[in-house]
Amino acid sequence: MYKDLVKFIRELYNEPEAFIPLHAPVFQGNEKEYLNNCIDSTFVSSVGKYVDKFEEMVAEYTGAKKAIVTVNGTNALHLALLVAGVKPGHEVITQPLTFIATANAIAYTRAKPVFIDVDNDTMGLSPKALKEWLEKNVKLETKNTEQGTQSKSPINQLTNKPVSACIPMHTFGHPCRIDEIVEICNEYNIPIVEDAAESLGSTFKGKHTGTFGKLGILSFNGNKTLTTGGGGMILTNDEELGIHIKHLTTQAKVPHPWEYMHDHVGYNYRMPNINAALGVAQMERIEEIIKNKRQTAQHYKEYLNSIQTFSHSNIQFFTEPGNARSNYWLNAVLLNDKEQRNEFLKYTNEKGIMTRPIWRLMNKLEMFKNAQTGNLDNAEWLEDRVVNLPSSLRIK
Repeated sequence: MYKDLVKFIRELYNEPEAFIPLHAPVFQGNEKEYLNNCIDSTFVSSVGKYVDKFEEMVAEYTGAKKAIVTVNGTNALHLALLVAGVKPGHEVITQPLTFIATANAIAYTRAKPVFIDVDNDTMGLSPKALKEWLEKNVKLETKNTEQGTQSKSPINQLTNKPVSACIPMHTFGHPCRIDEIVEICNEYNIPIVEDAAESLGSTFKGKHTGTFGKLGILSFNGNKTLTTGGGGMILTNDEELGIHIKHLTTQAKVPHPWEYMHDHVGYNYRMPNINAALGVAQMERIEEIIKNKRQTAQHYKEYLNSIQTFSHSNIQFFTEPGNARSNYWLNAVLLNDKEQRNEFLKYTNEKGIMTRPIWRLMNKLEMFKNAQTGNLDNAEWLEDRVVNLPSSLRIK
């Protein structure tokens, strides 16, 4: 059974013997031309035409009013949490089934994560589990603001700490039920910061991921659908907030012909122009890239459905949720149990096919083992069963 799948993957990627990675970058557009142009211009750092162009292209593509490039997705998430109002000692709701960057960004703010279960059919934060936890633990209390006004603040009754943000994540590019999550969090005055790091090109009910909440973030790491080598982006529909975020990413330097004046604690989170040049070249082909990846997912789905009929293999392909278009960043399958998962991982990797399990749950890591959690049955079930298959662009 596994032998046949290995053969199928090799045929899919036209690699009869060579090692097949999980997700390698592919450059087939104007990348080299734009990189040479960038080098010739000498504007290789954080100022240059490609930075501005890349932001404009991503904003237009996603429908966000403002897009601000950063040096990576983790920095984008860190800064988004800060401008959302997360402070030391606060609490941030997220899911335990996520890449470590989500939890690390919360830790950078010196806030505490609260891990809530996911839905089995999206691998993203469960609105039902979120609502149940909030109803049980959080109450809105009137607080005086720094401006002298009053506001309703969500307070965790167990810890007496404010819950100042919620980070749902679109796992492997599959949109979660983000509209329901936003509606629930609005009832509790909890800002949404979408972790859309993996979901450039994914939409839910016709709207791009990362644009539903107050803020959203994207990643352009070397293994992402679109790569700039390293890089990230903050999305927002609040134009004034976007201008402020851009200011903070540039060390909060006040424009002046020669003086060094800074009006906030700023961050050197700027993406270099040379990285943005890669981004511009790839954004020119973004729909071609998404089409390629969705076709690869369809090939996997059809093949695995066909072998199910004959072998009862219990390898199920993970498909996009209802009302969604997924970019299928990483194709995923569900195995029968942890024992079969480990057997599958061992066999495929020994045969030169790179496969990987889904992440270990965040609350099982040493630094987050004391975090608050809800019931995590779905996350634990998925942790034992999900494996990613090679998902690079197929070169024709």
